[in-house]
Amino acid sequence: MILNKLKAWVVSLAQRRTAPHWLGLIAFFESSFFPVPADALCIPMALVRPQKAYHYALIGTVCSTLGGVFGWIIGFYAYDTIAKPILEFYGKYESFQTFQNDATLKFLIILLITSGLFHFPPIKLVTLLSGLMGVSLPLFIIICLLARGTRFYFFAWFIQRFGQKTLDLLFRHFTWFVPIGLILVLLTYNLLIYKLYSAF
Repeated sequence: MILNKLKAWVVSLAQRRTAPHWLGLIAFFESSFFPVPADALCIPMALVRPQKAYHYALIGTVCSTLGGVFGWIIGFYAYDTIAKPILEFYGKYESFQTFQNDATLKFLIILLITSGLFHFPPIKLVTLLSGLMGVSLPLFIIICLLARGTRFYFFAWFIQRFGQKTLDLLFRHFTWFVPIGLILVLLTYNLLIYKLYSAF
């Protein structure tokens, strides 16, 4: 219930003049502890002002990457004092431990890519784990810029290209699009992870 209200509040920010500032803040903090992805604000903002879609994508990419660096620093320098309590608060500590026990450095790089592209697994888990396991910070920044930038700029391009038509279609067939989309994303993600994990 609280999370749903939080998502509704984030979406409502799209109509405000200060929306770009909120987008930057949310994109920054979602990488370490904020539960709602920046997409929830970036997409409505781009739909309201399609001509600024790429500008919003730039804000999302840069701020999300900077937030990732902040999360990396927490994982590297302050895991026990900051990162662990955050994970326990969201009930993600056991999932985090599973990733920590199973992940090699190469596999963690794959998770950085998939979390940046699809939010699977959650960005905050992979960001904190990257710091804890000592992933090279320059490499971490490059991967974040590429993966998260691809996601934000894809949405910007898609909205500019298909915008209102897609939105109308989505609202008419919303009950079909959501479960089908989630199933396709999960199947693709699990297949990709299985193959890559087997390879390493």
